Amino acid sequence: MSVLVDKNTRLLVQGITGKVGGFHARECMAYGTSVVAGVTPGRGGETFEGKVPVFDTVAEARAQTGCNASVIVVPAAAAADGILEAVDAGVELVICITEGIPVMDMMRVKAQMAGRSSRLIGPNCPGIITPGQCKIGIMPGYIHKPGNVGVISRSGTLTYEAVWQLTSRGLGQSTCIGIGGDPINGMSHLDAVKLFEADPDTHAMILIGEIGGSAEEEAAEWIMHKCKKPVAAFIAGATAPPGRRMGHAGAIVSGGKGTAAGKIEALKAAGIAVSDTPATMADTLIAEMKGRS
Repeated sequence: MSVLVDKNTRLLVQGITGKVGGFHARECMAYGTSVVAGVTPGRGGETFEGKVPVFDTVAEARAQTGCNASVIVVPAAAAADGILEAVDAGVELVICITEGIPVMDMMRVKAQMAGRSSRLIGPNCPGIITPGQCKIGIMPGYIHKPGNVGVISRSGTLTYEAVWQLTSRGLGQSTCIGIGGDPINGMSHLDAVKLFEADPDTHAMILIGEIGGSAEEEAAEWIMHKCKKPVAAFIAGATAPPGRRMGHAGAIVSGGKGTAAGKIEALKAAGIAVSDTPATMADTLIAEMKGRS
């Protein structure tokens, strides 16, 4: 069992004929991901790398290939429409890598996705990977190792750091989910925690957050009452000045809410081991796992 993606995932790449989309499509294919279709309006009938059919619309690609996941690697101005096109076509999992999508566009996406069956990861995220089975996104595949630790993160870079620490210490990962750093996105920390808690192949989790919003506190509340697995966490942005955005569009302390101190307090109150620095994320989890055994 795996969380969301596995060797049976059939991937569609929206923007496959672009320079960036084409590069990451090749990387996903090289990892072993089954890329079954691409979409670029006006390029229907072509093939990518001589074997992947390109379609004008997601609906055509879905009907002819049965793709059940789509990754969006298109410019910000077109990304929201790309998400909704995949949702309208019934694609089960939609991953949006694109950064810089206007907040108003994502408000529209959020509203139109309400009540729909599709699940969105991102935008402004590195994607998702089940090591050894399926990689969808821009993460370096070689740092990952199959195993039993789930990783959830708003930061792509910190995802890679946590993964490499785990791999270097002999701990593999079940699935790693980069949920993205925008203020309005799809999957939340809590959504991912619930998936990992229900997954028998995930034995522990690392949760990586940052200043801004209340997603980490919401996850902590649920973990405190319903999660049975060891969880370690790290919150980035402890030294960021209030009112100033730090890196991600959603990483901003506003009105005294969303501070690193507040998040860390909520996590610790929930019994979650919190790492003081990004350099000790894996060691913090290992200590927590040993303490529980």
